[in-house]
Amino acid sequence: MEEIKDECGIFGIYGNDEASKITYLGLYALQHRGQESCGIASSDTVNVYFHKSLGLVNDVFKENTLSQLKGKNAIGHVRYSTAGETLLKNAQPLVADYYFGSISVAHNGNITNARIIKEELEENGSIFSSTSDTEVVIHLIASSTESLLIDRVTNSLKKLKGAYSFLFLSEKEMIAARDPFGFRPLVIGRLNGSIVFASETCALDLINAEYMRDVKPGEVILVDKEGIKSFYPFELEKKSDCVFELIYFSRPDSMFNGKSIYKLRIQMGKELARESGVDADITIPVPDSGVPAALGFSKESGIDFEMGFTRNHYVGRTFIEPKKAIRHFGVKVKLNPVPDVIKNKRVVVVDDSVVRGTTSKKIVDMLKLAGAKEIHLRLSSPMVISPCFYGIDTPVKEELMASKYTEKEINAKLGANTTKFLSIEGLRRAVGNGMNFCEACFSSVYPQEIYDESQYENQTQLKLFSKEIF
Repeated sequence: MEEIKDECGIFGIYGNDEASKITYLGLYALQHRGQESCGIASSDTVNVYFHKSLGLVNDVFKENTLSQLKGKNAIGHVRYSTAGETLLKNAQPLVADYYFGSISVAHNGNITNARIIKEELEENGSIFSSTSDTEVVIHLIASSTESLLIDRVTNSLKKLKGAYSFLFLSEKEMIAARDPFGFRPLVIGRLNGSIVFASETCALDLINAEYMRDVKPGEVILVDKEGIKSFYPFELEKKSDCVFELIYFSRPDSMFNGKSIYKLRIQMGKELARESGVDADITIPVPDSGVPAALGFSKESGIDFEMGFTRNHYVGRTFIEPKKAIRHFGVKVKLNPVPDVIKNKRVVVVDDSVVRGTTSKKIVDMLKLAGAKEIHLRLSSPMVISPCFYGIDTPVKEELMASKYTEKEINAKLGANTTKFLSIEGLRRAVGNGMNFCEACFSSVYPQEIYDESQYENQTQLKLFSKEIF
């Protein structure tokens, strides 16, 4: 799937002699979550250092660059923009100096009332240096009247609407925070005596850190020389995990709320086969995200699994197209069918979703050119009928194919013999009925009001929850 864009990935480590290098590795594991820009900020109890640039982690950071990021504490970020342009000034972590010292912030999510907050701050004299929604948080922290950083951060977060997982780093402290709905993921682990935060557990695996648990929705965690403290300063909301983390965004080797992403996707494929089985010769995935679901479909249906597409893993985000048009050029650069697998076969092709439908149409056409006798398209998610406002870059509603057409009409436009989507009920069965997730993209029912609000309730002091949080 190429039409719903990746979000962002964040990573942080406190109390390690090689903090910047470990953060580099953590970002490397999270590269799939954002490829536009990346950055690392570090601290040594006196200063905050940082380096960021447009590009991939391996291109931006070299040995000499990392050696200049001093200190035992660091946070990092890989970015795909959901708010703000693709410019260096929007790359994160954002770093600023203010009255109390230096602060850096890495953010995964989307602040839906950022525009209103920005206008209020500008009326009071604030000057913004980026177009990122994340910058409003730095200004709120700087303008807070609280004396402790944890109180300044928390009172600032109380003014935000939307989705966020944050990592904040000052000269001496690190703070992690997750919004009260839990839209965006964040996990906590240990590496010997160091505390680690990451968007996904695959980043913990790479550095041999032990996964402890997920940061809970509405939880704020302070890490300093005294240890770890956990706060719950927000009113509890209905837990609303992003279901597309399970379907597409997270790496299959990651864990989500203690469950294997890989196994959940296998189960989605099995449910899809139960709901929309068909007589066919082979089951093939659209790699890479469609592979586990296709395996599940094959196991449940008994239709042989084959790799009917070869993916070019060395393609970047852009490429130069020849002046003379080549049919399906954009897709064929990344995917190409294997004719010996497909020719004269009744093919079930499994992908994770249909968004605009342009890529799916090209895939169907490519299979026809490769000689497929029949093409049965199966999607391991329900029909995407509404955009996301919580940190995923989706097209506007008018561009979403399923917002305008029925399943039967979609099939006719894509040119397959049949097209079937996993039902919302089937998805719930696959992930477990006890898991609460945001399904607004499938139902148009949003867990939180998405319009801007400019009035905020009076702030209250934090109460310490527990010093031992594992």
